[in-house]
Amino acid sequence: MPIYEYRCQACSRRAQIFFRSFSAAESPKCPHCQSDQLTRLVSRVGIVHSAGSYQDFVSDPTNFDGIDYNDPKAVAQWARRMGDAAGVDLGPEYEEMVSQIGEGSDMDAGGGPGDDDFGF
Repeated sequence: MPIYEYRCQACSRRAQIFFRSFSAAESPKCPHCQSDQLTRLVSRVGIVHSAGSYQDFVSDPTNFDGIDYNDPKAVAQWARRMGDAAGVDLGPEYEEMVSQIGEGSDMDAGGGPGDDDFGF
């Protein structure tokens, strides 16, 4: 009983589709628009971290040493490490926000992902 991920070429949405058998996976349809123009994607990998491992990361002061808070690239690198240490998939919006920070975008100027998605 496989679960596959697809990107629909018609509506550009991503979908996870559960099949009751491997033979049923031969003709998938988009659950959003019913198109059969799907491209199979490589599924994300989940890594389970204990709450203690994240707490260990956060409580270790060396993880906060040497961060130049005036350097957007350094702050973005630190944010990625914090996201990785959390052990959960923070989604593409988080990566987009971190990338914009790294490029020096002004997240307070409006139009950034933080305005609507994260409530900053």
